[in-house]
Amino acid sequence: MALLGQRHQAPRVLPSSPAPGRRPLPGLGLAALGVAAAWAVHAAFPAVPMLTAAVVLGLAAAHVPGVRAFVRGRGKAGLSLAGKRLMRLGIVLLGLKLSLDDVLGLGWATVAMVLGVVSLTFFGTWWLGRRMGLPGDQPLLIATGYSICGASAIGAVGEVTESEERDAAVSVALVTLCGTLAIAVLPLLQGPLGLTDAEFGRWAGASVHDVGQVVATAQTAGAGALGDAVLVKLMRVAMLAPLLAGVGLALRARSAAAGGAAAGARRPPVVPLFVAGFLVMVAVRSTGWVPGAVLDLAGHAQELLLAAALFGLGSAVDLPSLARTGGRVAALGLCAWVVVAGVSYAGVLVVG
Repeated sequence: MALLGQRHQAPRVLPSSPAPGRRPLPGLGLAALGVAAAWAVHAAFPAVPMLTAAVVLGLAAAHVPGVRAFVRGRGKAGLSLAGKRLMRLGIVLLGLKLSLDDVLGLGWATVAMVLGVVSLTFFGTWWLGRRMGLPGDQPLLIATGYSICGASAIGAVGEVTESEERDAAVSVALVTLCGTLAIAVLPLLQGPLGLTDAEFGRWAGASVHDVGQVVATAQTAGAGALGDAVLVKLMRVAMLAPLLAGVGLALRARSAAAGGAAAGARRPPVVPLFVAGFLVMVAVRSTGWVPGAVLDLAGHAQELLLAAALFGLGSAVDLPSLARTGGRVAALGLCAWVVVAGVSYAGVLVVG
């Protein structure tokens, strides 16, 4: 069973000069407005992460009469550019949130727990998605989003696999919905499950998808829980680089098996440039030489870039198309949510 979904793409004919619908500025302008609106929503309702708001607003823009025609027409090129290129830049800057000292400070037992959660969630979700017959790269993208870091990871893997925009958009919509529900559901379970504040923080960090959603969930148990949650979550983010390298190797193997190693054929890179940039930023942060003001500025820039990218991905969701596979997608999302929450809860109890 292949890790990557099979796709047949017709050759693309590039125009000699960009048509009006291919100019990026109109779509990028709409993405900027979407980011401003997402920031305003987060400012008014702090429990709603800015990235979550950006996805929802992008989805809404794609279905509002009048705006929909712009999104599908003149704005499409810019929104697609935001969903791809700005996503890469945001992923690179995400590396500045993680240092090797932070990872080692978790302790080897916690590191092993995170590795187990990521591995079981990824392979379990991918296998189930394939068995359920989800099309294209949806099983891979959904598995990545649930196991690593939500919509950001989906965008990164979609870049490596050159996935269909619809597959990435459906996966982002699903993982965003479930991550948003976790903000409301998980705090209600802390008491019944008998978790201390520190244990609840680690559980949130190991099971909730997006970094902003982790913060919104864990802060309900206090500053200590929030600190543990962010560290565990960033450890999951660190797994993005080896996962992307593995996907790159799988693509190269499939290309070689299909005769793609012939002269002139493009071979997918093992480590894409933006992943190398992510690793460089982790190394730079680990030196301890970067001033706090620079880290804060980079953090704001990273959030703005990812918000614009997720607005672009959200605008690519077509609800009528989603409804045709919605039952299977929703079932996979529910199963994956149970898997990641259950495995991480067991891991937290074992580590203590």
